[in-house]
This record gives sequence, structure tokens and C-alpha cells, in this order.
Amino acid sequence: MTTIIRNSLMSLLLFTILTGIIYPVVVTGISQVMFHHQANGSIITKNGKDVGSSLLGQEFEDPKYFWGRLSATTPYPYNGGSSSGSNLGPNNPDLMKAVQARIQALRSADPGNEAKIPVDLVTASGSGLDPHISPAAAEYQLHRVAKIRGIDEAKIRALIESHTQGRWLGLIGEPVVNVLELNLALDGQ
Repeated sequence: MTTIIRNSLMSLLLFTILTGIIYPVVVTGISQVMFHHQANGSIITKNGKDVGSSLLGQEFEDPKYFWGRLSATTPYPYNGGSSSGSNLGPNNPDLMKAVQARIQALRSADPGNEAKIPVDLVTASGSGLDPHISPAAAEYQLHRVAKIRGIDEAKIRALIESHTQGRWLGLIGEPVVNVLELNLALDGQ
């Protein structure tokens, strides 16, 4: 019986050291060497100040900025500690109210824009933290941003194109635009 207990304790100690200390240190070391930027949160710095992460959405309400997807996190939007979707089904009246409110906000911010609103501008992502919008969503907002900033639409369209990330390996996913990076580029104009 003591042999079994001793072997069990030795196994526990061995695997605690192996999986609790050695493995995390090795993986952390590899990630710091090979993927330093990503391993440290993909932080974007402007003028020596951290302004956000390229992996997490942020709320932009000012009409001079491109707006991202809605966030369903609680107790406030884009709360990184509370990643979640709304869990509202397509027939839920609360979802319809949120969509209608966002449509109204988009129409109010750009009254002359009668184009079809891309779905990603009126719905939340599964995590509530998506930092990207579709190129169509950026194009929809282009006129408003150009008009408010007094910048030629062609310059802003070129910014959108330069900040559009294509499909992974040319096959997987859809092209997307990182809202924070695009807005920072706009501020740099």
C-alpha cells in the first residue's frame, strides 16, 4: 500500500512540475520569441501611449470615425472581461429593437445615405469584441466620415483599401477592416 501511495505522490509531483512549470515556461518563451507582438496583446501605440489592441473592438460614437460592430458585453460595451454575444434569436423583439435603434443611429448620422446597411453594422458578433467590419460596412460609412472631416472620399477609400485584410491563405474567412487601425490612420491624415 505504501508503494502505491509513494508512486502516486511521485507521479503527482512529476506531472505538476512538468505540466505546471516546465510546459508553461517553454510555451511562454517560444511565444515571446516567435510571436512577441501577439503574445503581449497586439497593443497599438500612438505617440508613446497605448490606445488599444488590434484584437479587441472599441466603441466609437463620434461621427467623424468609422463605427464598428455592436457589442453585447455587459455591463458596458466592449468589456474584455465579459466576452459574450447577445444570445437573442432572430425573432426576439429585443434584438429587433436593438437593430432598429442602430439603423436609426446610422441614418441620423448620415441622413442622405439611402444605401443598404451591411448586416455587420447592426448586429453584434459572437464575442461582442470583434475589432473588424466588412469592407462594405466601411464603404457605407465613407461618405459620412469624408464629409465631417472634409477629406476627399478617394483618400479615405484608399485608406480603407490599405487597411483591408484579405482571406487567410487566400481561402479562409472574409476580407475585413480593423476599425481601430483605420480610425488611427484617419487621425493621421
